[in-house]
Amino acid sequence: MPYDNSDEDIGSFFDEMKGVKRLASDDTAQLHDPQSALERKRKIASAQRSVREQLLNPLSLEGVKPVAPDDFITFQQPGIQDGVFKKLRLGKYPLENKISLKGLTLKDSSDRIYQSIRRSHANGVRALLIQHGTGVNSQPFPALKKSYVNHWLRELDEVIAFHTAQPLHGGLGATYVLLKKHPNQKLINRENNRKR
Repeated sequence: MPYDNSDEDIGSFFDEMKGVKRLASDDTAQLHDPQSALERKRKIASAQRSVREQLLNPLSLEGVKPVAPDDFITFQQPGIQDGVFKKLRLGKYPLENKISLKGLTLKDSSDRIYQSIRRSHANGVRALLIQHGTGVNSQPFPALKKSYVNHWLRELDEVIAFHTAQPLHGGLGATYVLLKKHPNQKLINRENNRKR
């Protein structure tokens, strides 16, 4: 039914509004504190992000082939230039991040590697070092963490190459890891190369 703007309706409206007073501008009520609400939202988002990362960890704890404590572990994706791999193998890349697995369980080690590599890649890190130890006396077989690191790094899309570290960086108890360039880094490099 369309609205009828008759004198009777207007009079009825004003009759109902008798006794209603306009609020003064300083009479407003704060129903919530925006700062605390924002802080609560940030905490919830952080907790959800943490849970999501744990749920999304694709690193498997099964099907690992043991390696000996004194074995070199190495991997090079097809298409990676030999010069790039040689530079990694010789420890010539600046190590922008170190991941230590000392004292961690396998599950915690898996989570630490996954989250650290994801975060490093997002921040544009190219080379990092994983300190896993040689594990000569580890159980149920020697070089337990080293074997899992060898297995896990092959499962991560961000990893394009890895190699056992040089003695000054931990030798057989550590591994150099080379990550893909972040897409933003590719754009920055293109811009820099155009200026030359």
